[in-house]
Amino acid sequence: MMLIGIDPHKSSHTATAVDPTTNSDRGSVRIDASFAGYRKLLVWARQWPERRWAVENAEGLGHHLALWLVAMGELVVDVAPAATARVRQLSRGGRRKNDRIDAAAAACVAALHGDARPVHTETHADSLALLDERRKDLSSSRTRSVNQLHALLRELLPGGAPTDLTAAKAAVILRGLPPVTVTDRVRKSLARELVSDIKRYDTQLADNAAAMDELLDLHGTTLRSIPGIGPVMAARIIGRTGRASRFSNAAAYANYTGVAPIEVASADSSRHRLSRHGDRELNSALHTIAMIQIRMTSSVGRSYYDKKISEGKSPREAKRCLKRRLADLCRRTMTRDERRTTRIGAFDDTESA
Repeated sequence: MMLIGIDPHKSSHTATAVDPTTNSDRGSVRIDASFAGYRKLLVWARQWPERRWAVENAEGLGHHLALWLVAMGELVVDVAPAATARVRQLSRGGRRKNDRIDAAAAACVAALHGDARPVHTETHADSLALLDERRKDLSSSRTRSVNQLHALLRELLPGGAPTDLTAAKAAVILRGLPPVTVTDRVRKSLARELVSDIKRYDTQLADNAAAMDELLDLHGTTLRSIPGIGPVMAARIIGRTGRASRFSNAAAYANYTGVAPIEVASADSSRHRLSRHGDRELNSALHTIAMIQIRMTSSVGRSYYDKKISEGKSPREAKRCLKRRLADLCRRTMTRDERRTTRIGAFDDTESA
């Protein structure tokens, strides 16, 4: 099977065909980053009936091309830029670098080093990731507007506004606040604009949560059955995780989320420290769920937390144990949902046939 490496750029992509048995360059082509260029690339590659594509940075500049190739029925793998850099560095003339060499390096990594990851079609997890990213942007904008409103109200009102300020409370304050000077009139006008902005953000955040809930219902996600996980938290966990089945075991997922402890020293394996690696947003989500369950006196998480305390662990250590247990539970739940969805899809295909 011929391996075709892709070195993607914003305006062009370079493809190099590499024979995996001899590691020899069999040809290269440069195309424009356009649908016409994609079709030209596929016509060029059809001279090898059996082929596999290795796209460098398929989550970045190569994302669109990789998904297009998958949609065309091609076998595509993603190769990290760091992996191609290692191959280029260790090869003959290692410090040379151009697009053709980078594309060949991507193919070599896919063939020899096992650092490639299969590229799949986008799923509801990708949709939830987009909604979660939009929610974070909206939340940041709302927080910034609230802070600006507080700053204006401190100059319009003795002592400023209460900390639990909402758009409705700010509107009531502004209605009963006559401006004293021309500058105060400008401040009040700007404050009214900020109140309007906050109301718009509140509406958009509510619509965003409703869209998440609808998408989770559509795909029958059961992650929300875990205490402390609502639609927003479920969307964040699924969106940041992607395909849960890509993790070989619970330990791999725990390492990915940063809840797996690290040994302090190889000579003393009984001592561990907190991991600072992994996806920090997933780690933060698990921390939030753990704190919610600890506050729920009748939850299973609180019982597990109390059990660890009775075993002599400190509250901080018990909380870390609970986070690890929640990571395992989330992975099992998402994997079970994926398998159920796959079975339903296969059953529907059989019925239609």
